[in-house]
This record gives sequence, structure tokens and C-alpha cells, in this order.
Amino acid sequence: MTPSRRRLLIVTPEFHGYWRSIERAFGELGYEVLTHCYDAVPRREKLYNKLRHELPAQVTGSGRHLSDDTVTRRAVLGLSEARPDFLLVVRGDALTEKFWQHAASLRIPTVVWLYDELRRMRHDPHQLAGLARIASYSAGDVRALTELGIPALHVPLAFDPAISIPERGRGGEVTFVGARYPKRERYLRELVAHGVPMRAYGRGWSDHPIDQARTWRLSSFGGPSGRDLPLDEGYAVMKAGLATVNIHGDQDGFTMRTFEASGVGAVQLIDRADVSEFYDPGQEVLVFETEDELVDLCRRLIRDEVDMRRLRDAARKRTLSNHTFLHRARELQRLWA
Repeated sequence: MTPSRRRLLIVTPEFHGYWRSIERAFGELGYEVLTHCYDAVPRREKLYNKLRHELPAQVTGSGRHLSDDTVTRRAVLGLSEARPDFLLVVRGDALTEKFWQHAASLRIPTVVWLYDELRRMRHDPHQLAGLARIASYSAGDVRALTELGIPALHVPLAFDPAISIPERGRGGEVTFVGARYPKRERYLRELVAHGVPMRAYGRGWSDHPIDQARTWRLSSFGGPSGRDLPLDEGYAVMKAGLATVNIHGDQDGFTMRTFEASGVGAVQLIDRADVSEFYDPGQEVLVFETEDELVDLCRRLIRDEVDMRRLRDAARKRTLSNHTFLHRARELQRLWA
């Protein structure tokens, strides 16, 4: 299908500004694109929502920081004002039935793109399938949905080569950029214990008082750390470092970092051999399974600078050829055909 300036509304979480990359990709395909970030709040509301919703969410583990009614009311208004020809909802499990029924009443072809596993979201798959076509970054969820008789398309995450990356001199640290989870902390502490030069970036790692307050914690990582980085600065850190580590948690989908690290031309150390679906292990990425293997890989990096340059170049070339947001937008638009 070749759209002729058909209007697309993207309803999405802010999620580090990735909506801009999705918007840009569909714009390249000829759509007139509007975006509504359903979890964005005016600055004056942030403190209220932190106390009213985010603090209780820390106790319940729900991860919420806005009420579902607030999110839905704003999304319904955004949908009514935009009156799009097509609707793409990214994740969307904070939206109540009122939003989905409103979209259905307008008879807008709707696709939902899930970047988390269904077990961590509040979607009812059967109900959702009656209102939207489903795409997911999780191959496991796509298989499970198909077995239930629910059509679903596997659409992985991606890299946006249009983001300008600030120049940095080549650094000598192994980096990690992302959220702090127990598995990640275990691996990174092992690097520190073995004297590997490393640094973890993000509010969950940072010892800055503001970051500790924002993440409701008192504990320190105990290793070299830095504060949250804007997306372009995060790319610069990964590209300039000795290597960057990509550690997954309880998930079968591949993180955005999988495509970003390779896309910026970093040496990616990744904890999953099934990355071979996207990259050639040993030639485009380096795979580890245990803490000891990660330490050994880091030591090898210091010795094999020439080989690592080849790996960086090959990883970036593969990403630009197969794994950009434009590639994903082309896959998603098939669901409107």
C-alpha cells in the first residue's frame, strides 16, 4: 500500500522520545503523522502524580504514574481532534476500554505495537484482537497468540540513524546505559570486582541525590556511574567506549539497545545467543552467558583493537540494512492493508 498523505495518529508513551523516530519513519513513507504521548503531563502536575500515583506504584509494583482515567481522557480527546485515517497505538495498556471503543466507533484501522511481554501488561488479548491488529517485539508472544487463534505479527524494535550523535574521543571504559535490575547489577559488579574499567549510566545507578530521590532508593551501586543521558548522548557514550553491555531480564523480545548499540557502531556484548536472528555472533556482536565469560570478553577487547574495528563496522552496516525504524514502519503498515 502506498499512502497519499493519509493521516496517521500515533498514540504512545513518551518512552525516551522514541515516538520521534516512529513518527519520522512513517513520515518517510508519505504519511501525515500526528503524535499523542498519552503519559506526558505538564510540569506542574509532575509532583502531584509522583506522590499520588508513582509512590503507591512502587509499593504495588504496578509501574503506574498516572491514573488510567486521566490517560484515557486525554487520548480520547487527542483522537477526536486528529480524526486520522489510521491509528498506531504503542503499548497502550494504560488506556481503558473507553479509548478502544471510541476508536472502533470512528472505524479507524488500528494497530497496536507491543514492546513488552503480554504477561507484564494489562491487555486482554482476545478483547484487544477484536479492536486492533496486533504486532509485538516478542516472538514468543506472537507464537502464543497465534496458537490462540489471534493473528499477530512479529515486529522487533529498531534503531534511528537520523539521530545526530555528538562526537567524543575514544574512551577506555566498558559502558552500560539503561535501567538498574538485579541481573544487570550482578554482572556489572563482577566487572568492577575484576578490575575491568566500566561505568553504568542511568538514574538507577547514579549516586546523585536527585536521582536517588527520583528512584525511591538509598542504596548505591558501588561502582563508577553517571546520571541519565539524553538519547543522543547515550549513543555517543556507547560508540566511544571500549564496548557496551546489553543485559536482558525476564523477556524474550530484544531490547531497543540491541539495535542501537550496533547501529551507532559500538562493540556490543550481549547475553543472548539467539541474537543470531538479527546479527552474526563473533562477527557483528559478541555473546556471553556467564559473568566469567563477560569478564574474559572485556579483557579480549583491550588486546584486539583491530578486530573490534571490523566488528563495529559490520554491526553498523547490518543495522542500517535491516533494523531501522523505517524497516519496522514498512512492516507495521502491512497490517492496515
